Amino acid sequence: MLHAPASLPVRPTTDRAKESLFNILDNNFNIEDLSVLELFAGTGNISYEFSSRGALAVLSVDQDASCVRYMKETSTKLGFHSMEVRKQDAFAFLKNCEESFDIIFGDAPYALARVTEIPGVVFEKKLLKHNGWLILEHASMLRLNHLPNFFEERKYGQSTFSFFKFQS
Repeated sequence: MLHAPASLPVRPTTDRAKESLFNILDNNFNIEDLSVLELFAGTGNISYEFSSRGALAVLSVDQDASCVRYMKETSTKLGFHSMEVRKQDAFAFLKNCEESFDIIFGDAPYALARVTEIPGVVFEKKLLKHNGWLILEHASMLRLNHLPNFFEERKYGQSTFSFFKFQS
């Protein structure tokens, strides 16, 4: 089990929510075939889970230098060669991104109002591959079901996962 330094400015996804999320993903995808982007990666908790399950490529983006350093050290220690870590603001990354991903997972700080902008940018810039999903973790009191391409939400206490994909 990993223990991130208490000084990191993060709120990691709970084990229960993470387990439920990966059950959903396992039922819909072959994780070994996926390219994954984690925005607001923090400790890299979700990125490590994808990497440990054999994801093809995992890109973790966070703007905090101490989080980036921790993720780089931990991914090296765990031998996750398919994991890349970048220090960058998530919105700046999305604005300039020219890659596409099977899964984009974002767990922005709950107080960050701009989280509602992420689906628009992702779909406008076509950052998801065919049949890809955008998953946003957010406070349960925030509702994202009115946003384009929303298809499902799952609540786990104070946290909710909202799922988005191209609607055909």
